[in-house]
Amino acid sequence: MKSRYTYYFLMSVLPFTFSGCAVSDRAKKVTVNPVETLTPDSTSCVDIDVTINIPAQTFSKRSRLIIEPQLINNDSTISECRLMVLDAPIYSKKMERRRKIEGYVDSLQTMAKEANNRQLLSVPYKEKICVPQDINGGRVIAILSTDGCSECEAVDTIDIAYVANIPALIEPKKSLQLNWIEPEFVIRPKVVNGRGEALLQFVINKYDINLSLSNNRKEMNGMLSKLSSIVSDSLATLNSVSIYGMASADGSYAFNTTLSKNRAQSAKNWLVQQLGIPAEEAESFSVGSRPEGWMPVLEAMRADGHKDTLKVKEILDKYNNENDDVAERYIRRLTCWNDIRDRYLQKDRKVEYEYTYTIRNFTTDAELLAMYSKRPDAFNEEELLRVSTLKQSHEEKKEVYRTILHYFPQSQIAANNLAVLLLRENKADEAEAVINSLEEYSPETLNTKAAVYIYKDNYEKAVELLETNAQLPEARYNLGLLKAKARQLDEAYSLLKDYKDTNAAIVALSVNRNSEAHDIMSCNDDRTPRAEYVRALIYARMEDGNRMMTHLRKSVVDKKFRDRASQEADFMPYARRTDFIELTKEGGNGYE
Repeated sequence: MKSRYTYYFLMSVLPFTFSGCAVSDRAKKVTVNPVETLTPDSTSCVDIDVTINIPAQTFSKRSRLIIEPQLINNDSTISECRLMVLDAPIYSKKMERRRKIEGYVDSLQTMAKEANNRQLLSVPYKEKICVPQDINGGRVIAILSTDGCSECEAVDTIDIAYVANIPALIEPKKSLQLNWIEPEFVIRPKVVNGRGEALLQFVINKYDINLSLSNNRKEMNGMLSKLSSIVSDSLATLNSVSIYGMASADGSYAFNTTLSKNRAQSAKNWLVQQLGIPAEEAESFSVGSRPEGWMPVLEAMRADGHKDTLKVKEILDKYNNENDDVAERYIRRLTCWNDIRDRYLQKDRKVEYEYTYTIRNFTTDAELLAMYSKRPDAFNEEELLRVSTLKQSHEEKKEVYRTILHYFPQSQIAANNLAVLLLRENKADEAEAVINSLEEYSPETLNTKAAVYIYKDNYEKAVELLETNAQLPEARYNLGLLKAKARQLDEAYSLLKDYKDTNAAIVALSVNRNSEAHDIMSCNDDRTPRAEYVRALIYARMEDGNRMMTHLRKSVVDKKFRDRASQEADFMPYARRTDFIELTKEGGNGYE
C-alpha cells in the first residue's frame, strides 16, 4: 500500500520522541514493547506481536494519529504493513459531520478507531510480515504522523522489531560435502570369458568342413578372428577353448551325438592349424556335443503360426524327461511330419565355442602409467582406477575416469569422482549425465546425485534423496544445509550441531544457542571473512563490543559483509559507535 504522506526518516536505533504542535513535552515518548529480533520462519515470514504505548496527549484532541509500520532495509522500504489509525474524540465528530454535509470520503475510515488522547493508550499490534529471502536483515519501524491540525504536521519513527536472517550466511553450493572416493588398489587375476557360434553346413552324415559350402568360410573366419586376436596379444594368455557340435533333432540320438562331436573336432583341427598352436598346447582345446533337441523346431512353428504347433508342444511336454528319440518317434506319426521336416528342421548345424584367457597384470605405478598410454583396453577396473590416482591435474583425472566408464560403464567410483570434478567446475549438466548413467547407487553416489540437484536448484528432489541417505555423514550434513536454507531451523540444528564447523555455529545462533555457537567457533580454525563475521555476531550477543569490533573488522575486508553489517539486527546496539559507523560506511574497509 502506498502512503499518501511524505515522511522524513530519522534512522536512529533508539526510540524517538514524538513531537508536534499538539505536544511540547519531549519526555512524552511513544514506546514499543517488546522490541525483539525475529528470524523468518520456513514460510519466510515473521510474526509481529507488540504493544504500542502512546502517552496521554501525544496527539491533540482535534487530530488523528496514524501509525504506519514498514519493513526497511538499507534505508529502502521493502514492504508497508497494516496501518493503525487512532482518532481523538473531537476529530471523530468533525469527520462524521464532513461525511454527512460534504459527502467526504475518508480513505482511512475502515481502519480508524476512536481513542481518548487524554490517557495513556496501550494498543496491541499483530501482523505477519513476509521477508524476501534475498535480504540479509532489516528493521520493522513505525512511522507516526498526525492529520487534522491546520497549522502543522508531526512526523516521527519508532522501532518495532529487528529482522535477522542469519541462515542466509549459509551458502549450500559452497559448503556441500561431496564424497571423493579414493580406490584401494587390489591386484586381481584378469580372466576374461568369451563365447560365440558358427552356423555351418555339412554334407548329410559327414563331419568334414567344406569351406566352399554356403557361408562356411565366413563363419569359420569369424571364429578364427576372435581367437587369433588373443593368441597374437603379447599381454594375453589363452587358457582354454571348448567347441561343441550341435546334434539335430531328427535321426538317432546316439548317431547325431557322435556326428556332432566329430564336427566339433573338425572345427578344432582347422583352428589349431590356422592359429599355429603347437601340439603340446593344443590340449587346451576340447570338443563335445550338445543335443539341439526339438525346441528350436517348436519355436519356429510357433513363430510361423503353424496350426499343429500345439500337438508338437504336447508331445515335448509329455516326454520331457526322455531323450530326443522318444519325442521324435511320436512327432513322426503326426500328419504334419513332412511339413515339419521340409520347413522347420535346421539346415545349418550350429557349432558353439567358449574360451577363456588371462591378461597380464600391471603392478608398479611406472608400468601402469606406461601401459595406460598404449593399451588401456588391457586394464581391469582396479588398474584404471589406480592410474586415476597417479594423475595430477583435474583434466588428466577426468580423462581417465571417462576411459574407465567407456570400458566399465557401471563403475561407481569413476562416475562419482568424475561428477564431483564437474560440479566443482560448476558443470552441473555434465555431472548429471554422468551420475544418471548408473543403474544402481551406493550411498556415496546417491549423495553426489543429490548434490547435482542442489547445483541445479532442485532442492525438493535433493532433500528427498538425502532423507533416504542420512546415515551417510556427508548426506546428513548436506541435508542440514538445505533445512537451514528453508529456515527449518530446529531440524537444521539437529542435523548440523555435531559437525562443529562455521555452518553449525550459524544454525546454533539461528536457534539462540549462543553459548554453543561460541564454543564451536572457539575451537574452529576457519579464519575466512564469513567465519570472522559469525564471531562478531557471537560477541555482539555476549555484549562484548570490543571483541565484536575486532572480528567485524576482519570480516569487512569482504564488501558483502560490510554491507550486511549495517543492517544486522545484532549490531543495532552498536550502530552509534564511531568505529562501527566508520567501518560500515560506503567506501570503508577493515583496515585501521
